[in-house]
Amino acid sequence: MQAQASDRDGRVSGEPDRPAHDGGPAPHPVGEQEPRRGRPRSAAAERAILDAVVELLEAGEPLAGLSIERIARTAGVGKATIYRRWTGKEELFVDVLREIEPPEPEVSGTGGLGDLRVLLESMRTRGLAQRSSVLLHNVFAQMKSHPKLWAEYHRTVIAPRRAAMLAAVARAVETGELRGDADVELMDDLFLGPMLVRTIHRPDAPLPEDLADRIIRLLIQGLGPRPAASGRGEDAGHR
Repeated sequence: MQAQASDRDGRVSGEPDRPAHDGGPAPHPVGEQEPRRGRPRSAAAERAILDAVVELLEAGEPLAGLSIERIARTAGVGKATIYRRWTGKEELFVDVLREIEPPEPEVSGTGGLGDLRVLLESMRTRGLAQRSSVLLHNVFAQMKSHPKLWAEYHRTVIAPRRAAMLAAVARAVETGELRGDADVELMDDLFLGPMLVRTIHRPDAPLPEDLADRIIRLLIQGLGPRPAASGRGEDAGHR
């Protein structure tokens, strides 16, 4: 039986596409020496793969038409190089989205309303990015027609964001910034909802810089009418 040889990208084949080295194992390109788990990963190879996906998308390739083979060829790596880093296209595409979306915000992890404001502001910023970036807009529009990709994005990106919001609301309750006799998840939905409506369901709605502050302030002050002596509500002119 013919011995199998490993090529430069870690592929195993009975018919190697380049001569094997007599003096030892086949060399690897710089930084492309080890598998993903438990060993150093090649930043250069990973960068090339992510850039290749973006390049293909910018050229008008639909998500459905992007195969691992096509991505590998564009990046100049073997398919095994991709599979050592991502289990499939869905996981890879989610990382590509993380690359082209605004970065995740840094929160203190100890604040309540302060962290909540940071997270709401991050949602507003992402909404602006999707409006201004044709690439982001097209990718999100296509992604929703791919259930496996949307599920992976929801699991690894949306769910952690919502968990961070819920944790911030819970901390605000603990610190006395929010009432403690109300349902925490419902309060979280009340803070989250207006920003989701503005950024997703009403793509033409304004996203002013103070929107996060106005949402928080209005919900804390309440939506009921103020006593006559107080005059008009603070946000009455912001519609």
